[in-house]
Amino acid sequence: MLQDAPTIRHYQKLTDSLVEMWNRGYRYDDLRMYIDGYLAALRHSNAIEPYLVHRLEEETFRYLNDPSNFEMAMPMPQPEVDYY
Repeated sequence: MLQDAPTIRHYQKLTDSLVEMWNRGYRYDDLRMYIDGYLAALRHSNAIEPYLVHRLEEETFRYLNDPSNFEMAMPMPQPEVDYY
């Protein structure tokens, strides 16, 4: 569980971006590469402590592996039946 405010903000940005990318047609391999790049940038910039980056990585991959996070947000409308 993340408890540090900057780490939580990074988690929210990262997961929001993952869902947005999923809805635009990117798939798991692309999302994993995005996560890897994001985390590498955090490690390189020393924006947060290394152990917090590790926790962020664990939580983000847990989020990615949960299929309920990437279901369609809105159900597809049912086609209307014509009565002609």
